Amino acid sequence: MIPSVLPTYNRAPLSFVKGEGAWLTEADGRRFLDLGAGIAVNALGHAHPALVNALTEQAHALWHVSNLYQIPQQQALADMLVEHTFADTVFFTNSGTEACELAVKMARKHFHDKGQPERVEIITFDGSFHGRSSAGIAAAGSEKMTKGFGPLLPGFVHVKFGDLDAVTTAITDRTAAILIEPVQGEGGIRPVPDADMKTLRRICDENGLLLILDEVQCGVGRTGRLFAHEWAGITPDIMMVAKGIGGGFPLGAVLATENAASGMTAGTHGSTYGGNPLGCAVGCAVMEQVATPAFLEGVSRKAGLLRQKLEGLVADHPEVFEEVRGMGLMLGLKCKATNTDVVGAGYDNLVITVPAADNVIRLLPPLTLTEDDIAEALIRLDKAATQVEKQLATA
Repeated sequence: MIPSVLPTYNRAPLSFVKGEGAWLTEADGRRFLDLGAGIAVNALGHAHPALVNALTEQAHALWHVSNLYQIPQQQALADMLVEHTFADTVFFTNSGTEACELAVKMARKHFHDKGQPERVEIITFDGSFHGRSSAGIAAAGSEKMTKGFGPLLPGFVHVKFGDLDAVTTAITDRTAAILIEPVQGEGGIRPVPDADMKTLRRICDENGLLLILDEVQCGVGRTGRLFAHEWAGITPDIMMVAKGIGGGFPLGAVLATENAASGMTAGTHGSTYGGNPLGCAVGCAVMEQVATPAFLEGVSRKAGLLRQKLEGLVADHPEVFEEVRGMGLMLGLKCKATNTDVVGAGYDNLVITVPAADNVIRLLPPLTLTEDDIAEALIRLDKAATQVEKQLATA
């Protein structure tokens, strides 16, 4: 008999009842060090006082009115995002998946309203992940994402990750945009080199295309800049944001230039819950913390320390790990052992990591991780790796 919760996840046998900072407490009282942060969502950790206060104060005042009216908290968050980014305008969603849907619509509407309705195709990359909506899975294109869900939404052209010649070859008079994650998350923590980001921007400019960046996982301070593309010194035309922007509250956004968003007039898109007072109050509190030089410098400093220690972990356990990859506090350990076995050994040793493609485990800790947390993380990861080594020896 099918369970009451649709069985689309292979859930670990863990039930967390309380969180504080980088720590989670299981129902049986065990304390786990959380290096997953809800898959890069809890940017400020669990139960951050500023977020608790923002949510509580707003909950006592007003929850929901709909986008038929002005929402001061939404305006405030939009103004903050415009101030700190390339964007001229923002639309708020509840998730990264919804942000993907709008980004695709926005790019196509842009060209339709400019008298080029044939320009609907969007170039995407293998290993990508853009959510699980019809547009998202069609954009990713992998069999794992799409099998059994046809017919797929047309209009996506897939090229090999890192093959810029293939990008140029794929461009036709039907091409509207290029869509890419500056750091692939689900795909195995694969950063796009700065030089490639610059080249993609140039390709878009030379061919009159829009550059869409998916920063759902790599944005909001995770790489040590407010958004990952800033390292390459380029800007997109459209950007998808979610996860960290709400610090655990469901919130997403599409940021865009005035030119890219020119087709999105009244009635072309909407959301019942997107940009509600609760979500935007929390989003403002997140931005007040994350969008400061001191905070971002702290992320980079802690990321350097964590990476240094992880390099040592890899050297100490060559039968388990191959390399460290990633940027900032979006790191991956490429495994020689089966990555899910390493994740499971982590559970046994009270440390949480997240599996990804390419036999990688992701480390996506809260950006508020302390140096003491990092030291403890390495102790627990070392124990997990030792456990895997023993399993390999007896297999």
